[in-house]
Amino acid sequence: MRLAYKIWLDYRGRAFGDGPARLLEGVEHWGSLRQAASELGMSYNKAWRILHAAEQRLGFPLLDRSVGGSLGGGSQLTPQAKDLMTRYRALARTAAEALEAAFQTHFSDWEDPEPGDVPAEPPPET
Repeated sequence: MRLAYKIWLDYRGRAFGDGPARLLEGVEHWGSLRQAASELGMSYNKAWRILHAAEQRLGFPLLDRSVGGSLGGGSQLTPQAKDLMTRYRALARTAAEALEAAFQTHFSDWEDPEPGDVPAEPPPET
């Protein structure tokens, strides 16, 4: 057994979580939302919609975009997005450590059943 969880920031609805964070990390690395989306197996349109929705909820832009031209355009994180990412990464690390500690406290002696040990469904009541 393992612990599974998701963390997101909620502001007027789900504003920011792992999806937008992974896209922004990709933009930091590749300098392009299109490339970041491609590397994540996502269409550019879907990536744009995810970040646009986050920007609308958060109330500030996440990307500075430059269009085409001889250099091909690209994107970089705004100062607010960099600050958000720093805080979100720190929160995620702290939460992961705290949740893992809580899981160990309550489940360290748990033994997973062997696949064949799972009981069959009970017979229907008559």
